This record gives sequence, C-alpha cells and structure tokens, in this order.
Amino acid sequence: MKFDVTLLSHDLHEMAQMAQTAESLGFAGLWTAETNHDPFFPLLLSAEHTSNLQLGTGIAVAFPRTPAILAQMAWDLAKFSNGRFMLGLGTQVRAHNVLRLGARWDKPLKQMRETILAIRAFWDCWQNGTPLNFAGEYFKLKLMTPFFNPGPIDQPNIPIYIAAVNKGMLRLAGELCEGVHIHALHSVKYLEQFALPHIEAGLQKNGRSRADISINTAVFAIPTDDPDYEKWAENHVKQQISFYLSTPAYRVLAELHGWQETAVQLSQLARDGEWATMPSLINDNILDVMAVRGTWAELPGIIHNKYGTLLNRVSYYLPFIPGENEAGWRATIDGFKQIHNK
Repeated sequence: MKFDVTLLSHDLHEMAQMAQTAESLGFAGLWTAETNHDPFFPLLLSAEHTSNLQLGTGIAVAFPRTPAILAQMAWDLAKFSNGRFMLGLGTQVRAHNVLRLGARWDKPLKQMRETILAIRAFWDCWQNGTPLNFAGEYFKLKLMTPFFNPGPIDQPNIPIYIAAVNKGMLRLAGELCEGVHIHALHSVKYLEQFALPHIEAGLQKNGRSRADISINTAVFAIPTDDPDYEKWAENHVKQQISFYLSTPAYRVLAELHGWQETAVQLSQLARDGEWATMPSLINDNILDVMAVRGTWAELPGIIHNKYGTLLNRVSYYLPFIPGENEAGWRATIDGFKQIHNK
C-alpha cells in the first residue's frame, strides 16, 4: 500500500517547497485536486523540483476540456517528469458542469468512455504514427498534421485514473483504466459489497485481472497526538462527511448503511445554506465507520488492519503544510514503509 499526499488546495508560489518537502519526507505520490485552482499547473512545478515523486491529478474535471487538450497536457507532463505523471479524471456533478464550468452534461458515462478512448487515440498517433481516426457520439477526430504533432516520448504509457462512485463509472474504471479514485466518502462495506464487485465486472469484461488496476482513496484521519489538533481534525472530518453525504450523487453509501434519513436532512440543510449546522448530524456511529483515529504512528497499522488488500494507494484527507506536523507525517510515512517491508 503506497502512501501519498493529496493537496485539497495549493498556492503556486509554494509548490516548489511543497513538492520538495513531500519528496524528502518520503511520500510515494502527490495528487492535486481541482477545487479553487487548476490541478495541472502545480504538477509542472512539482516535476521541476523533484526527481522521484509520482505526480497526478486527483482529479481534473474532464468535460470542460477536450480530449485533445487533456492528451496534450498529459503528454507534456509525462515527458517533463520522466514518466512520473498520472492523469486522474472525473466528471464532477451536473450543477457544477453546467452552472459553474459552462460545460455540456448529457450522458456522463458515455462521454467519459469516449474521452478516455479519444485521449489514447491521440497518444497512439503521436507515439506510433497511427492515423488519428476516432469517431463517437461526442467526438469525431481525424485531423493531425505534423505541425501539431508533438511526436513520441520515452514514457508513453501514461496511467489514467477516473473518479468513480456508482456502478457505471466503477465498471468503466475496471474495463479501461489503470487506476480508480474511490471517493473519500467510502467505507469497508462499500468497497467490499459495492465498489470492488463492479470494478471486477469491468476487469472481466476486458479480460483483465485485479493486478491491472490500482485502487486509490483518501482516508478521513484524526491524529490524536495533540488534543487541539485532534479536536480540529474531528471537526474537519465531520464537516467534510456532512457536505458529501448531502450530495445525492453519493447517496449509495447512505443507502448501504441505512443513513438515508440523515442524508436527506443534510441535503435540506445544504439547500438552506445551514453549513455550520450540518456537522452536528454526523454521529459517533457514522464517524467510526467513515474515519480512522489514532496517533500519527498508529494510523498506518489501523488503516492496514481495516482495509487489508482492498486498496493500493491511500492518503489522508488532511491539509499538508510544510513545517506543520512534519514529525507526525514522517511517523505515518515510516509506519507505512514498515508495513510494506514486512
């Protein structure tokens, strides 16, 4: 199980130090989320200032960008990073696509499938000279002149991860992708009874095995070494869980655990703008299922015992700030390395 760092937000002025610190501490990879900043720019700086750290978008929203744009950004980052880049894509939800990003929202599953296949068509064209000829419902691509062809690179096998919550995306990940981003709003029951069976179905459809896909997620962690930080982390986790449980797109988890009434209440509070009230609905039962609690040094063992071999990569759903809690992060990283070496 690899231990990564996921940046929920970032400042480009601080990315060089952020990436260097992450690499020196021993993180396996660094993922950037598309929240209030672009997810690709910080990875360019990270690639420049590190040599071993894997770098990925976790995630970049796919539909506001064309397959050509996504393919070219990934190609350039893969070349510049000497093969350390991982392209993580997600659909986001309808409201954000239409009302915030100005993107089309029609059949997201089919559009994501075509996006992945079209991206790979570009890569095949640039690497192997295969004529560009992709035709689907959303994209018809067949023009590539030498002037616009970046040419082959030394590391052309760029892993594609997609964010998946529900049946269709989970199966698509198993069928077509090298990795899948499981949402932080998950549980062991969700993984065992819902996510993994659908991923396996996708793998089987394309003659692939479990070893052909990497399963990645962020874990809601509450470190207990410092009482003040523990209190802050618990409030942070409750806030995040309440926000995500209020979203109908993530309702499958609530249904699996019998939390539908809580989810409906949270949705109503969100519509009313009662964000400060929402965390109070996350009771101890929900917190125990959704989060892990222990010292920084204990958390790797707790996570390993909880998940076993269900996951390949994990990170904490906590802010990573160089100079803050570095002893704790190092203790966690050392713990994961000890487990890996056993």
